[in-house]
Amino acid sequence: MADWILENPENVSEADIVVGIPSYNEADAIAFPTQQASLGLQEYFKGYRTVIVNCDNASTDNTKDAFFNAPCEVPRIYVSTPPGVKGKGNNFRNLFRLVTELGAQAVVVVDADLKSITPRWIKALGEPLLDDFGFVAPLYLRHKYDGTITNNIAYPLTRCLYGRRVRQPIGGDFGFSGELARFYLEHETWNDDVAQFGIDIWMTTLAMYFRKPITQAFLGRPKIHRPKDPAASLGPMFRQVVGTIFHLMEPFAPFWREVRRSRPTAIFGFGLGETEQPPPVNVNVDALYQKFRDGADRYDAAWKEALAPATYAKLAEVRQLEPAHFEFPIPLWAHVLYDMAVAHRDRVLPREDLLDSLAPLYFGRTLSFVRSTEGMALRQAEEYVEDQCLVFEDAKPYLVERWGA
Repeated sequence: MADWILENPENVSEADIVVGIPSYNEADAIAFPTQQASLGLQEYFKGYRTVIVNCDNASTDNTKDAFFNAPCEVPRIYVSTPPGVKGKGNNFRNLFRLVTELGAQAVVVVDADLKSITPRWIKALGEPLLDDFGFVAPLYLRHKYDGTITNNIAYPLTRCLYGRRVRQPIGGDFGFSGELARFYLEHETWNDDVAQFGIDIWMTTLAMYFRKPITQAFLGRPKIHRPKDPAASLGPMFRQVVGTIFHLMEPFAPFWREVRRSRPTAIFGFGLGETEQPPPVNVNVDALYQKFRDGADRYDAAWKEALAPATYAKLAEVRQLEPAHFEFPIPLWAHVLYDMAVAHRDRVLPREDLLDSLAPLYFGRTLSFVRSTEGMALRQAEEYVEDQCLVFEDAKPYLVERWGA
């Protein structure tokens, strides 16, 4: 493991509860979650030894100073990857290692750019870990177009594969036990994608696969951070998240092939009566359509290679649709993802090329999702997402058959 840079001004050697804040160049944002974490630890975890850890990627914008200068009554530790070593997963790996050395019982992680965090988030994510839960996923109100990778890929796929309904498997804010941190530190499925943005889905999937006691913490407020237009450039994050899902399908196949249906996951928190609306997310539907069209021209040969003939033929019909009548049906989308997973396993194309070829299909499905839900309130859109997941579960025998063949 690459060495780390550690600053522990109060010489903390033991802790019961750790709050981790992963960062890279978050000097303008990190003070607020640090302050809120401190207030939450003081108010709800009196009597416990607590510490807040900034796990950083050698930020060059004085993130470390902003962290140490934030209003805070709790001991702080700064740990960083060496200069040049990037990746959110590498930040977490340092956190797993530090948590193990401190002998912590519970770990809460929150994003460094959170604007909506309150002290109660620390309570909601941390308290279940003191009551024998191993993993706590976040549950918050999000705008229907915030988190389209979650809505259209990560949630339906993990739910139908592993049989647990964890609504935000890549939410960014989590709780996990110290025991699970040690487990993560040693697990052999770690790879380059997990070391980057694949970390969240990797942690959630391992918790599901190894049957750790999981709950969802209802956080009571919308997640407000730096939202992104779903039509904006995906960058490497898309490849790393989807690549991690496909990567884990291989060693875990004996498990997920036997899973027939999903079951609910308990919700811990303070009621679902919250009425505060999440901030709007604007979507450029013309850009979504254009990215689908451009991808169809560029990746036709790759799609023909990766997809089953029947899937490719149905996709050809979708490609003929004009913007005003565009629709990418959910059953076809499920078959596309299942075919891509098999192609990823069989290396029919270089994996990075395969995942790049999936991106325009995702843009097409996202456009269809936006069109289908544009007149819906948040609750109705949520029901649409749940219905989409049921379609994935109904189509799972297709995946099992293709995987076996």
